[in-house]
Amino acid sequence: MNLEIIFLVKGKNTLSKILVIDDDIAILELIKINLELWGYEAITCPDPVKGYALIQQELPCLVILDVMMPNVDGYTLAKRVRHNETTKDIPILMLTALGMLQDKIQGFDSGVDDYLTKPFELDELKVRVRALLKRSRCFPESLITPEILTIGDITLIPENLTVKIRDKNVKLTPIEFEILNCLVQQHGQAVSAGNLLKEVWGYAPDDDIETIRVHIRHLRTKLEKANAEKKYIETIYGGGYSLWPDGIKQE
Repeated sequence: MNLEIIFLVKGKNTLSKILVIDDDIAILELIKINLELWGYEAITCPDPVKGYALIQQELPCLVILDVMMPNVDGYTLAKRVRHNETTKDIPILMLTALGMLQDKIQGFDSGVDDYLTKPFELDELKVRVRALLKRSRCFPESLITPEILTIGDITLIPENLTVKIRDKNVKLTPIEFEILNCLVQQHGQAVSAGNLLKEVWGYAPDDDIETIRVHIRHLRTKLEKANAEKKYIETIYGGGYSLWPDGIKQE
């Protein structure tokens, strides 16, 4: 059995549960069939209002979400998921025909973890689903590094996706935690946006640099909110990003 689609709950092996919300019935059926072929448990819903209720009821490992839907659009639904204490950590993959740069920025600002435009290749959907599940709790505990890493002002706590800046704990999203971990591992060095995409997403999107920019902005805001006197992530123009564990004094 493929370990990538199994996670542990109270000592039992359970299929990763994925909820797909899209008002296009044909798309729902296509995704459901393939998710089940890949070994996942798939739940589908064409109504975003009912879909939000299902998210709270089922607490899936991943939500695949369309944007243009009646009554409630995907951006609004994603914000509701993020603002709900029970569902805020559930990964969201936005799957939509809206492929403009501003659409992607709006999606990431709404709290989604990844963004895939229609039409899409099933192989790419499979890779993105697997990458999101790997970063979430729906992955084997044996493959999650439990080590707490401290360097300078920064302490990474993988168990609850938290970073400690001196004496303040900051909760991160799975992607923000992975980005920070990657920067910490190469602290003091410039890490290109392309390398971050490859390391964090597990594949190399086509120069989707704006994806990294949005997540870096969110991550930087959280770190500097914890310690307004310093900045920890420096933008190296033309070279990517560099992390300074002891921080750089804000001017």
